[in-house]
Amino acid sequence: MLNLIRRTPQTTLNSIKTQVLWFDGLYPIRQWLNNLEINNVALAHFICRMIPTQCPFERDICLFGRTIVRIPPLCKLNPLYEEVIGLRFRALCYLADDCGEDVGCYC
Repeated sequence: MLNLIRRTPQTTLNSIKTQVLWFDGLYPIRQWLNNLEINNVALAHFICRMIPTQCPFERDICLFGRTIVRIPPLCKLNPLYEEVIGLRFRALCYLADDCGEDVGCYC
């Protein structure tokens, strides 16, 4: 009664294959970026200057006042996007909270 979903050998084999074949080659870089502590003012300023607030590739191509082509933000295609944005956020928080600086120029 409790097992309402029938598992066939084929579906179980497919799920096992996808679990075995999954390998994240960028895992060490992700871990390094996520564990990087910001405790230096110069480093925090450097990170905030180098990582843009929004994607620089996003564009609207207009002709005679009408948008012809919209190029979407390509930063989401970066596999390390979440980690890099998190690093920038941690640097901004360090400057604002620990150093008491105004971070309005980075926003």
